[in-house]
Amino acid sequence: MKSKSIKDEEQPGYLKGRGAQINTGNRFLKQERQVMHVEAIDDWTIANETTQYLEDHAKSIVNKVSSPDVGMWYSMNPYQGCEHGCIYCYARNAHEYWGYSAGLDFERKIIVKKNAPQLLRKFLMNPKWECLPIGLSGNTDCYQPAEQKFRLTRTLLEVCNEFNQPVGLITKNAGMLRDKDLLMEMAKKNLVSVIVSITTLDEDLRRVMEPRTTTSMQRMRLIKEMSDSGVRMGVMLGPMIPGLNDHDMHNILKMASEMGASFSAYTFIRLNGAIKLLFHDWLYKNFPDRADKVWHLIEESHDGKVNDSRFGLRMRGEGPVADLISQQYRKYTQKYGLNDERMDLDCSRFQRPGQQGKLF
Repeated sequence: MKSKSIKDEEQPGYLKGRGAQINTGNRFLKQERQVMHVEAIDDWTIANETTQYLEDHAKSIVNKVSSPDVGMWYSMNPYQGCEHGCIYCYARNAHEYWGYSAGLDFERKIIVKKNAPQLLRKFLMNPKWECLPIGLSGNTDCYQPAEQKFRLTRTLLEVCNEFNQPVGLITKNAGMLRDKDLLMEMAKKNLVSVIVSITTLDEDLRRVMEPRTTTSMQRMRLIKEMSDSGVRMGVMLGPMIPGLNDHDMHNILKMASEMGASFSAYTFIRLNGAIKLLFHDWLYKNFPDRADKVWHLIEESHDGKVNDSRFGLRMRGEGPVADLISQQYRKYTQKYGLNDERMDLDCSRFQRPGQQGKLF
């Protein structure tokens, strides 16, 4: 089944290579300036439409995760904002804390925490730190295009390897292959596991929904190459969107298992904060033939809304549609041997440089 959208060239003003097509208002700003009719304004300067990298001197890099249904205790994010431009991304709302919009600003203004490796080293040297796995990243993709320029993820991994600090990574970018040597070394000590996010095998859909990500086949190749190299690999189906990509679940899980994935996870679409407006605008511009149906199916799965903040339900949904997706997920993971065994990363190896190891 193909998800045919209106071609970009058929929509005047459609921004190719961007997920969001608008900038939503920032809930934290009392005053904002926006272009309403640019042809009537003589002295207005149009915002830079290219990606801007904004260097930030962060105060900390490791954050405690308080949400009980996320599946990690701590996370670190070398970048804020993400050029991948995934229209559904929950991290968009966090960009408002920086004074920007969750829309186009999120994709075009990337905050780079240049001192992230130094902050991580300082954090791990703190004697109060009792080793637990850290997620990289819990927010935006640590292998987004900015990584090719700044290499912060690589340096963070080098610090973790030095300390034997276990790390869980999630990405939808095959750029991770640049660090295969380092990840192989960490995998031999059971210090790393990787989950690759794949939402669809339909390139027409991916191109408008996740415009600056690598293709689904490149992500499958990532799973295979890393798995063949001894790195424990998984696949994330997130989010599943009824009427758009839910039909891809079986084929994604089947192919990922054939490529060497040994575990998996999924989430159901939820449109919290500004993402509700962004997704609605995107959906009706790209899929006017089915937009009403998709929107109502999402509402049906969140008690008449498109977002549910209740832990346990917010990323699974409820009702017939969400239940059907959940049943299919359980059936296919069992069929293809995903999640058959639990493997925990090894925290016992953690050691600060210059200090003797633990005595058992």
